[in-house]
Amino acid sequence: MEGKILLAMFVPGLLVLLFARITYNEVIGLVLTVALIAASAYKGYTHTWPLVIIDAASLTAGFWLSNYWKRSQKKSA
Repeated sequence: MEGKILLAMFVPGLLVLLFARITYNEVIGLVLTVALIAASAYKGYTHTWPLVIIDAASLTAGFWLSNYWKRSQKKSA
């Protein structure tokens, strides 16, 4: 269970950053990550509500970081 919590803390946020970087759009990155997590929850890999809440917090942090990253790139350009 500790491994799932640790992965739930970091993986969704990193996926948002990765998909936002690949697609050049942070909203599409968020939607792709939510779809991926929804598919894994449907298959039964997310067992408890605390994992869902940690996933949501990580998604929020990743979305915020991708917005911050994009704004900082616009300022330097």
